[in-house]
Amino acid sequence: MVEALGSLPASVRRTLTWDQGNEMFHHERIEAATGIRIYFADPHSPWQRGTNENTNGLLRQYFPKGADLDQFSDRHLAAVADELNDRPRACLGDRTPRQLMQRWIPHTDTS
Repeated sequence: MVEALGSLPASVRRTLTWDQGNEMFHHERIEAATGIRIYFADPHSPWQRGTNENTNGLLRQYFPKGADLDQFSDRHLAAVADELNDRPRACLGDRTPRQLMQRWIPHTDTS
């Protein structure tokens, strides 16, 4: 996670909002390594993590809830990520995440 976040321009690495899961216990190390401020949503308040909830719904179209992602190849996971990054979103004005990221990463391929 630190490597992935570190590859983003500082202008888009500002904050993250996480749920209260135990898997987030390294948040202080991630904050220190990336400079990103991490906030935690209140318990049972999914509206505080709208983008996360939306993304989870999109991911359920590819992976069932509770799926072990280790059973999928890196190539397959990358293909799903590419497909989702090229999928227009109403919340983005019918633009794709990849299109919007080009503001900060001009070398991103949109084909």
